[in-house]
Amino acid sequence: MEESLDFEFEDPIISSPVVTNKRKKVIGLDELLADFYNEKIKNVEKESKRAKAPKKCIFDEEQDAREASLSKLIIEMSAEEDSSLWGIQLFQGQKSPPPLVTPPESCSLLQSFMNNDLNSLVEISSKSGDPFIEGLLVNGWLLKVVLTCGHVEESIATWTFNLMLYSSKEGLRASACQFWSAILEPREEPIKIDWFPNYSDLRKALEVYGFLFLPDMGDSNAHSSYGRPAQNIRFWIKFVTISCEVRCKWSVCSTSEAEELTGIIISFFVDRQLQGLSVLLYECMEAVISYFTDKEWKASCEKIAKSIARRVPKDLNCTRIVESISGVDDRSKHLRSAVAYQILLGCFDYKAVDDEVLRLLIAINLKEKKCDIFKMYIYLVLTENWLLSTKLLEDKPVLKEMWRLYLRNCSCLISSTDFRSFASKVRDKASFLLQGDTKMQHT
Repeated sequence: MEESLDFEFEDPIISSPVVTNKRKKVIGLDELLADFYNEKIKNVEKESKRAKAPKKCIFDEEQDAREASLSKLIIEMSAEEDSSLWGIQLFQGQKSPPPLVTPPESCSLLQSFMNNDLNSLVEISSKSGDPFIEGLLVNGWLLKVVLTCGHVEESIATWTFNLMLYSSKEGLRASACQFWSAILEPREEPIKIDWFPNYSDLRKALEVYGFLFLPDMGDSNAHSSYGRPAQNIRFWIKFVTISCEVRCKWSVCSTSEAEELTGIIISFFVDRQLQGLSVLLYECMEAVISYFTDKEWKASCEKIAKSIARRVPKDLNCTRIVESISGVDDRSKHLRSAVAYQILLGCFDYKAVDDEVLRLLIAINLKEKKCDIFKMYIYLVLTENWLLSTKLLEDKPVLKEMWRLYLRNCSCLISSTDFRSFASKVRDKASFLLQGDTKMQHT
């Protein structure tokens, strides 16, 4: 019974041997001397290795210098591309807006509202200090009365129009714009409007906003002073969109005025301060383009393209202008191609047309150090939009072959080690377009 059981032998605590205390080893003099000499030998070996590696240090220094110069080149190249960003300041200084004349109390519409039993139900805040008519507009009662009567008097029309374009209060601007949107909506019984604004009223508003009607958008002296577009420009754009969509009933401008208006809307795309309104601008541009009749469009498209080409500078702003005309309908494609073509002609001082332009582009030696690759990028973007936005390549096989040769030059003659500004962009874009053209051939 006193003997250990089987499972007790398996217990590691019981089966582990007892640890005995080890005696400390006494270090002798010989061992201390051996450690001293070993450490001294190690130090000598380190010094000898350092003495044998001067060439490697020189090599490392040269490699560091090359990497530093390469990094500097890349930084300079990036800075040069960043300095070529698009953007033109189109607004210089705002002027004093015209006075906002409130409709008189004798206005028949107001009289009909005052005599109506529903007048007691209108909630007008007396704390805000807004006039009575402004409260009717903001609360939507003015629109309801107009829709019921089917008539907008001149005093109401001019007052709401001026509020929309010149008021400093966001609530009044938005309510006035909503008012005009509602009364211009197509309906079975159209609303009678005693006064409708014309193009001179829209142009006058741009003058008040400080818009620069200049023949050259690249004039640096004209854009030296700081300026911001008025907040009302948003509702100006909305009204242009609405009014262009109802040309069958209300003609806001003539054909020549519509051509100028189209150029103004397109020029808005190069003002970086209006980037937040891009969606509104796209809708407005489509409405303005559709304003022309089929008979007017062909001649007007060419006039618009020539006007824009004379004004826009030959830098990234011209590519921004062309690519902003991004509609997929036939008119948008036609205008995009025409604008790109006219700008491209201007790049060569109008001394070449059609296939002659491509011959000049093909003749450019991309390997020369003096070759301006940035200009080549501009040419490539313009030529792409000129040829691919319409059916020119299908109608003219000669242009198609020259276009392919031009793309091969841009993709093959610029090496991957070419660090000139925009070199990689030209090479990559040309390769992409050439690959896409090859796929189209196989299909």
